[in-house]
Amino acid sequence: QEQLVESGGGSVQTGGSLKLTCLLSGFKKTPFTLGWFRQAPGSEARGKERERVAAFWPGDGEKSYHGSVSGRATISLVNAGTTLVLQMNDLRTEDTAMYYCAAAVLPGRFTVWGRGTQVTVSS
Repeated sequence: QEQLVESGGGSVQTGGSLKLTCLLSGFKKTPFTLGWFRQAPGSEARGKERERVAAFWPGDGEKSYHGSVSGRATISLVNAGTTLVLQMNDLRTEDTAMYYCAAAVLPGRFTVWGRGTQVTVSS
């Protein structure tokens, strides 16, 4: 069974760094797309969908980032394709959110989700 398990969240002060990791298991082949999403506190109640922070296409190595984290975040797939990493630097209070790892096994929507890891940034 395909599974994603996130870790690495925590509480940091503004300007700090965190390395989020997502362990992939049960996949018959490398997913078409892998991504990190986040949901800020209260945003779900306001009808806001999860925000895609970064995405990675293992097939060609393409990467994309949300404008708010561009230059501060790096997504990578390591350990023979078993671990998805999101390195975030210069963290800001607006980065506070639950961060989710997700996979699109085929081209299209993300169908496999982790349970999330909480990131809290305080000033």
